[in-house]
Amino acid sequence: MSTRNFNRRDSLKSLAALGAAGTLGAFSDFAFAQKPITVGVIYVGPRDDYGYNQAQAQAAAELKKMPGVKVVEEENVPETAAVQKTMTGMIVQDGASLVFPTSYGYFDPHILAVAPKFPDVRFAHCGGLWTEGKHPRNVGSYFGYIDECQYLNGVIAGHMTKSSKIGFVAAKPIPQVLRNINAFTMGARSVKPGITTSVIFTGDWSMPVKEAEATNSLADQGVDVFTMHVDGPKVIVETAARRGKMVCGYHASQAKLAPQAYLTGAEWNWLAAYTTFLDAARSGKPHPNFLRGGLKEGYVKMSAYGPMVPDAAKKVADGIKARMAAGSFDIFKGPLKDNKGATVIPAGKAYKQTDLELEKMNYLVEGVVGSAG
Repeated sequence: MSTRNFNRRDSLKSLAALGAAGTLGAFSDFAFAQKPITVGVIYVGPRDDYGYNQAQAQAAAELKKMPGVKVVEEENVPETAAVQKTMTGMIVQDGASLVFPTSYGYFDPHILAVAPKFPDVRFAHCGGLWTEGKHPRNVGSYFGYIDECQYLNGVIAGHMTKSSKIGFVAAKPIPQVLRNINAFTMGARSVKPGITTSVIFTGDWSMPVKEAEATNSLADQGVDVFTMHVDGPKVIVETAARRGKMVCGYHASQAKLAPQAYLTGAEWNWLAAYTTFLDAARSGKPHPNFLRGGLKEGYVKMSAYGPMVPDAAKKVADGIKARMAAGSFDIFKGPLKDNKGATVIPAGKAYKQTDLELEKMNYLVEGVVGSAG
């Protein structure tokens, strides 16, 4: 591309100037170690949504602080051909050689359409399942085992609920969402086996009116602790708090929105994945095609506990969290039934977080009131 040639010419001029000044030897190692790179980050919603996009933007903000890294961003880009135009613009006009199209629906067909046109550009997508032999080598997938944190959300919810009815407002019944609903439910039922989780799917990642309606509907049904899997949890958190209910957050901390209702939350730390892709790109190493990590790898973390959470609940949750970080706690193990009574994991079978079978989850577990299809 002309942008790449321009940058290369400028680099050669700079090196020539350093050589003429007699300083090239002292600076050459540093210059190559800090190879300049332009990174593009694309968000499906606003960067300050107290949720999915904000968690990604927090990682991008840290990249901006790194020497030799230029970050170009665009927010509110829908999961349509619009994202193809945005990716192409970042590559052709801004010279981006590493692109983070962060939303789930960007992958197929949009990233898969653009990536073959730019084989020297690396694409890192959040949540998609990259498949060996099927998808381009310059495309990678990253995600975190945030169901670990949703299980811990459930443990706290199990200690705090008075009605034994907890609620989950979700966007779409895709595997990652179902995994979170199930983990939240199982965490709560590990405290009180009779707890039920009522689920309402809104149909899309950002539907503020439907999210408010769902929250109010669940509150009317006696739900007293909420969590969610939507892009921006703000409406759910504030609506639940106004109804005098409690909340476990998601994506980023929403504690500021409802300090008296916020129990804890499941948060992302995307900088761990971002820097892995960045380091590979700058050093010329192969593009990481499939990145996953949980508490152990620092991909996810818990929000601070709210003031209303008792020490006994904290002790139980912290004990489980330590086991998760050590790799000695399996969330999904048999015998496990779905909410229709069918056995989905037989006795004696346990899935590790790295098992790809969990990324295909298509059921809701016993105790969930709702349907996955």
